Amino acid sequence: MIRIWFNHWFSTAYSIIQLIKKDESDFQIIGSNEREQAVYKKVCDEWHIEPVLKDEEYVSYCLDFCEKNRIDIFAPRRKLVAISRHKDQFERIGVKVLVDDYEAVNMLNRKDLAYKFFNENGIGIVPEYCAVTTADEFLHAYESLKEKHNSVCFKFVNDEGGNSFRRIVDHENAFSELRWRQGSRITIRKAYSALSEVERFGPVIVMPYLPGEEISVDCLKTKDGIIAVPRYKGTSRAEKIKYDPDIIRYCQDFYGKVNLEMPCNIQFKFSGEIPYILEVNTRMSGGVQMSYVGSGINIPNIAINKLLGRPKKWHCENRECIVSYAEIPMLM
Repeated sequence: MIRIWFNHWFSTAYSIIQLIKKDESDFQIIGSNEREQAVYKKVCDEWHIEPVLKDEEYVSYCLDFCEKNRIDIFAPRRKLVAISRHKDQFERIGVKVLVDDYEAVNMLNRKDLAYKFFNENGIGIVPEYCAVTTADEFLHAYESLKEKHNSVCFKFVNDEGGNSFRRIVDHENAFSELRWRQGSRITIRKAYSALSEVERFGPVIVMPYLPGEEISVDCLKTKDGIIAVPRYKGTSRAEKIKYDPDIIRYCQDFYGKVNLEMPCNIQFKFSGEIPYILEVNTRMSGGVQMSYVGSGINIPNIAINKLLGRPKKWHCENRECIVSYAEIPMLM
């Protein structure tokens, strides 16, 4: 049996694990989480509670876990960058890791470094931006961008899932704000005040707010070519699978200049007719199962088999379709 470990993942690992095990008889999934009742426990063959540790301590914990539990493949989400830095240590104990080399992973997970690299290498169209580390730099960046753009937003460089994303609004409207996701809008006064509480902070990216459609492209490099399934995300749960030639070309161009072997997710956002590249997540996205339903291409399964040296054939029909989902309750 091939033992595959998923450490602390999103709840959507439930669907990813199902896709990995699809049509396979020799895969065992070992799951772990800091919470006992994480939903993907239901599709794991073994389950463990893991500790919350700092980077180096957590890497040591993972190495020990792999040895004790006879892990063959490690699919990390928590502390992914730190784990990539020590990937060679896992390989020395016979563990294949579903993560790319540290230099690329670290660069792409730092939005300021990624944007600099994209600009220098002509990858996609990068939005105008400023990277700041003090409240005064933040205010100056905001004022400079606001002169040229209708709206400005910001996000910490080290972020996941858009937790720190804020759109700056001109004034507060308490009643209207009740209709928006809590925390997604903030006035410049409040933002400046909050950032002023510390002398210096980890880099924040300040950039124009892009009002158009968001495109999330699930990608994987294979011997038969680059898999790229673009999902156009609206305000509802429904997503459109649409193979825009420009988006596909940008993704292929990215792969021509960045050597990623593991699954990734490239995100774009439109402003008018222009699709700006926002970021590249160096892991499977939380919506990769939507790509499978819309395209029939099982990226999680293909990626695991690629690590094992078992290339799988795939075919993309470039068929446009709408994909959505429903939450299904289950007993834990």
